[in-house]
Order: sequence, then C-alpha cells, then structure tokens
Amino acid sequence: MRSKIMKRACVTAATVAALTAGGLAGAGTSFAVPAQSSARTATVEAVAPLAVVNLGLDTAHAKSWQCLLRDRGHSPGTIDGQLGTNSWKAAQNFFATFGYYNDSIDGIVGPNTIKALQKYLNLHGANLAVDGIAGPATKSEFWDFAGTHRC
Repeated sequence: MRSKIMKRACVTAATVAALTAGGLAGAGTSFAVPAQSSARTATVEAVAPLAVVNLGLDTAHAKSWQCLLRDRGHSPGTIDGQLGTNSWKAAQNFFATFGYYNDSIDGIVGPNTIKALQKYLNLHGANLAVDGIAGPATKSEFWDFAGTHRC
C-alpha cells in the first residue's frame, strides 16, 4: 500500500513539473487545458512588480536607498519606499558599476544580489561575510547605510 501511495505521489509530482515546464509531449486530453478556457494566467513580468523585498528597511529607509540609486544615475522607478523589481534592477546596475554584480539584471533579490549588496556595504565600513545571505547583520548594516542618504 505504501509503495502504491509513493508511486502515485511521484507520478503526480512528475506530471505537475512537466505541465509547469510547458506540457507533456503526447499527453492525453485529460491533461490538456481546454482552448476555450477563460482562466487568466499570470506571467512572471506581471507578477514581479508586486514582489517587494525591503530587506528589513522601513519605508523611510527604503525611500532613502531609492533616492541614492536615483542620484547615482540608476532609476529605481517611483520613490515609494517599496523595493520592488525596478528598485532592485537599479541596484543591480549600480552594483555592476563597481564590478560587484555580473549576473542578469532581473530585479530578483537572490544570492548574487545580496553578495553585491554586502560588498557595497563593506566598501562603506561594514564588516560582513560576503555569503549571499540576508541575515540580521546584513539587514542591520543596510538599515544603517540607507539611513545616511537623504532624498
């Protein structure tokens, strides 16, 4: 019985993964989405701007960071204290000017973006491990640094 349950779970997981990746080759109609489906689908581009990653900054500190990016020639979009995709794309471009970031400019706050932020904060007196983890020390240093720039 346990083997049957595990097999069913694996088949289900594989099916979901295949459908997510773009469909199953030769899949039966039970897996196909009806052509007349009225369900709305969301693209990554449509959802991404909704993702806000302030890394512990409040609105005032996040606005200061956005102003710094803007003042250094990297448009973060609206100065609203919400570090979304545009703010992080601006930050990635900014970090790239220092040679701290060489990944795709996608606005996603992943380990490479955090490493670049850590290197940048270290340039300004922090003593962070450049490990790509936005832990308490990184967030604290980011808070302190962001508070030094005024809009």
